[in-house]
Amino acid sequence: MSAPTTARPAAAGTTTMSYRQALHDTLRNELLRDENVLLMGEEIGRFEGSYKITAGLLDEFGPKRVKDTPIAEEGFTGAAVGAAMLGLRPVVEVMTINFSLLALDQIINHAAKIYGMFGGQAKVPLVIRTPGGGGQQLAATHSQNVELFYAFTPGLKVVAPSNPADAKGLLLAAIADDDPVLFLENLALYNTKGEVPNDDTPIEIGRAAISRPGTDITLIGYSRTARMALEAADRLAAKGFDAEVVDLRSLRPLDRRTVVESVRKTSCAVVVEDDWLTYGIGAEVAASISDGAFDWLDAPVRRVAMAEVPLPYAKSLETAALPAVDDIVVAAEQTLRATGRG
Repeated sequence: MSAPTTARPAAAGTTTMSYRQALHDTLRNELLRDENVLLMGEEIGRFEGSYKITAGLLDEFGPKRVKDTPIAEEGFTGAAVGAAMLGLRPVVEVMTINFSLLALDQIINHAAKIYGMFGGQAKVPLVIRTPGGGGQQLAATHSQNVELFYAFTPGLKVVAPSNPADAKGLLLAAIADDDPVLFLENLALYNTKGEVPNDDTPIEIGRAAISRPGTDITLIGYSRTARMALEAADRLAAKGFDAEVVDLRSLRPLDRRTVVESVRKTSCAVVVEDDWLTYGIGAEVAASISDGAFDWLDAPVRRVAMAEVPLPYAKSLETAALPAVDDIVVAAEQTLRATGRG
């Protein structure tokens, strides 16, 4: 493995851009900075990616650095694992997280375990980017959030940024990491905009953010639901309640400390996720609150999640199945009433 070709540039200030642009620009800058970084995935070259994250990168860097792959998720993910073991830093794009299920063996049985299986003699500095989530009328098999499978697996790191600044900072950290990282993008976020730092400072993987401070109740989400929690907090503020919002940002490792400290301050919590309620990320967060803040709780932890059905194609049914901001507000108000503060 050769050394990075250029250092990260220092630049002050921020620029407003979309989540999609933040991902594109970060990938481009990493390709410029480090000749060991390469991109692999279905239609990421000539077609520029299903969601145009890799637009223009094949023309700029050529097919050696931006590789179109066959529709064979297990094959190209396995090839990326091998490339990472030999010193490259591949960034794989899987067209949708649903297709990553075809590469489960390579991700869970190989990428996650090689470091331990070889006694630390081999590393897998691999990033797997993949979008997911509902709300796009893509029906049951193309609208899933199966991040639980990966967050469940020791040896993997799993991040889920909710805004353009975190998309940049966490992607920088993921590419620099010597462990395999699942980088989760929600389809509903690609066109959202926000201020992005001009400098290239990575965001530490495993560190949640307090995206809105408050004192009355803690709302906890990640990816799309972190943004929904912020909107719910605005509505609660109009009703006189001061909600704190915790954006998990990283699902493995999970920042239990930030969650627990917030709940110890507010004494109640609502956990929001874009997935089925049972056996999920929200259940793990609720258990962490029980372990670390049980004596501080004034009311049971409530959870807001998707209906336990395969997501319907019909727009009305899909909307009914997905969690909504209204659901978070109702859950928060019910929780606050249970504490005697609502």
